[in-house]
Amino acid sequence: MQTTTINIKGMTCTGCVNSAKSVLEKISGVSCVKVSLDQARAIIQHDATKSNAEQFKQAIRDAGFEIAR
Repeated sequence: MQTTTINIKGMTCTGCVNSAKSVLEKISGVSCVKVSLDQARAIIQHDATKSNAEQFKQAIRDAGFEIAR
């Protein structure tokens, strides 16, 4: 199991958190997702042979958010 942390821009409410979490949970190999509005980030535990950071970033972008540096 691998842990990936991604900083997210554009989340303003609990609905945003739920949207980001929902799209990440749908990705193959993801076992646990924690999204924090206060810290503006997602922490994803996943099987590195089935998913990767680029897939997570694209899913977040597709949900209408930006990736923070």
